[in-house]
Amino acid sequence: MPSLTLSLARGAVTSPFKRAGRPDAALPADRVRRPAAPAAPGPLAAYRTICGFPATGPLPVTYPHVLAFPLAMRLMTRRDFPLPVTGLVHTWIEITAHRPLQPEDLLELAVYAKELSPHRRGTEVTVVTEARVAGEPVWESRSGYLSRHATRNETAPEPRTPVPELPAVAEWRLPGNLGRRYAATSGDRNPIHLHPLTARLFGFPRAIAHGMWTVARCLAETPEPALLRTVRADFRAPVLLPGTVTYASDGTAFQLRGGGDGARVHLTGTTS
Repeated sequence: MPSLTLSLARGAVTSPFKRAGRPDAALPADRVRRPAAPAAPGPLAAYRTICGFPATGPLPVTYPHVLAFPLAMRLMTRRDFPLPVTGLVHTWIEITAHRPLQPEDLLELAVYAKELSPHRRGTEVTVVTEARVAGEPVWESRSGYLSRHATRNETAPEPRTPVPELPAVAEWRLPGNLGRRYAATSGDRNPIHLHPLTARLFGFPRAIAHGMWTVARCLAETPEPALLRTVRADFRAPVLLPGTVTYASDGTAFQLRGGGDGARVHLTGTTS
């Protein structure tokens, strides 16, 4: 398999020649796979630390997504993938864990693109990740990635309605280098997360936090994160770095809101 660095370089080269197309554009038909392998101890420990998960025990419920990120990059940087990978924004994720996964489990991973759909700000692709142990499905996720258009898509669904405010639990101060630190752990070096200058090239005033860091950080605050079986998270607004955010939860639903008055909702989600 080509290295992640090579995939990122290929994506940077090919992205300027791609434009977000019609929702009926063709997607790659095959799956990108990784043979069975355990989680590497060093990267796993670094991920647990930056996201706030316990230092030992089962894999964080979000970690197979990180393990499969090189596969997703290989898929999305291919010539037959219709959207430019540079600047893609993660908009939502659904996770189903069929059982707790252990670091020593030999995870077989597969990633494929399922569908394109219109979005009010462009075109969104759904990417599916599957994990198996000895052929048995043990974990899966579906994610939405948005390729933004220069003009509004009037045929797409209207913006979501405001959500009820949940009880505040904690306030977090996020440093300006959080995106670079998480990128070093996850391999996701999308330029919108790394520096203010590269983020401004894609319409953001400053670098923004990775969506998968925000949801992982929230899930790490649950009483027993190893017991989580289903997760749905929607990334509603970018978290600018540096910044202050408020984590709120009622036990099953959770939110990440802007600091201060908390008027802006960055993330909403539910767990079971």
